[in-house]
Amino acid sequence: MRKIILNTTFILLLILLNSCQRSFEEINTDTSRIKNPSAGSFLKPIQYEMANYGYKRADDFTFDIMQVALSFPNEGNTVSRYYLTESTGNGYWNTSYKWLKQVSELNAAATKEQNNNYIAISKVLNAWIFANLTDAFGDIPMSEALILESNIIKPKYDQQKDIYQFLLDDLKAANLLFDVTKTLPEGDLFYQANTSAEGIVKWKKFANSLSLRLLTRILKKNGEIDVYGRINEIVNDPTTYPIFNNNEDGATLDISGVAPLLPPVARPQDFTAYRAAGEFFTQTLADNQDPRQSKFFTQAKSIPGNQNIGYKGAASGYALGSVFTYQPSNMNQNLAKAPLKILVMTYAELQFILAELSFKGIIPGNAKIFYQNGVTATIEQWGNVVPANYFANPKVAYNGTFERIMLQKYVSLFFIDQQQWYEQRRTGLPVLPNNGGLLNDGKMPQRMLYPTSTKIQNYENYVIASQRMGGDNINTKMWWNQ
Repeated sequence: MRKIILNTTFILLLILLNSCQRSFEEINTDTSRIKNPSAGSFLKPIQYEMANYGYKRADDFTFDIMQVALSFPNEGNTVSRYYLTESTGNGYWNTSYKWLKQVSELNAAATKEQNNNYIAISKVLNAWIFANLTDAFGDIPMSEALILESNIIKPKYDQQKDIYQFLLDDLKAANLLFDVTKTLPEGDLFYQANTSAEGIVKWKKFANSLSLRLLTRILKKNGEIDVYGRINEIVNDPTTYPIFNNNEDGATLDISGVAPLLPPVARPQDFTAYRAAGEFFTQTLADNQDPRQSKFFTQAKSIPGNQNIGYKGAASGYALGSVFTYQPSNMNQNLAKAPLKILVMTYAELQFILAELSFKGIIPGNAKIFYQNGVTATIEQWGNVVPANYFANPKVAYNGTFERIMLQKYVSLFFIDQQQWYEQRRTGLPVLPNNGGLLNDGKMPQRMLYPTSTKIQNYENYVIASQRMGGDNINTKMWWNQ
């Protein structure tokens, strides 16, 4: 009986196919998909999703490991206690590669269209995402990671030195490709380069400012790569290599709250649930008499009495069994509400980069001026005004030390993906306190563990990379930090 039914079904299918005169391929083609997407159709989704995810990484990871905020009350194994597992970096790895594939598609479409601006933009986006990824894990798949059509399903792990060299060369190529006389034919969430060619100029500035971020990260490797020479090539030739000149030049994403530009945290109450502001970050802003304190934090409350007692966070990694005599400040829910601005790379960060390079004698210029520009831009990028005599405060005034530069750079990197963590690992600054409950012998984790998926699916290459780096361990220092 089953055979009769099957034969009848097959005959009916043949009749249907013949009557419609449609081939098997035609029936099995998804006509809802765009066969030949334009280069511009890739840009806005990449910008939104990766900027959005960077915000989430700051919120979920960087805040905890850099003593900006912490789970509270909580005495278990948390990132704020330097407890990292294989799952800590899973989402970062998978999300980055997902959108890097889209960047690759953008590049392919732009190449087909012979649109140099989109080709250059794809190089900038590729460098932005890949640099963050290698700074989190170390050696990672890059050269073979996005070419599945070539049947490479187990890509090799590229060495970090080679990754940096490639990205820096790509950014230099992007700078030369940009045509600042033309606009983009489709939307651009960072610079609105579809409405004005000035947006292309800002993309060019982003490319070169990002180059300086990467070059500063690998300062220790000058000699292996011509780091100092490339830095001065950019800094000393602003006509060829323009960089950010003000806050408006920075790479940012405005979240309106109107679909599809929705805030990364769906419910603002989730942003503050079971959480406290970190004592170190809160006290740093209090010492600065920073005008943004009320924008960033709620006030601590007395116990008993429930009276406001100012801005006072909880000590990150506090000793087990600690008793708090006050209810600590929390993060302000408004930080998670639209409208808001997601920061990708800012003018303030660039000014602190220049302050460091000047302080170390790598570039000409006045470190104090760069420093003060950075402090000022940090406050103004959040819509606040720098108070009169702000730099008369001895906690803020430039005191000629690298520690002061890096402390205020730490403040400026608030809410910018994982940049605070990368910079602390590079410089050891700011020195974060051990409040008695840190794991990992109180040592700052130097990298994320490779995700479980790559260990299983790409085991041989994973082993090669792990052994080459010195072990798949959170304390293994990567190439630029050795």
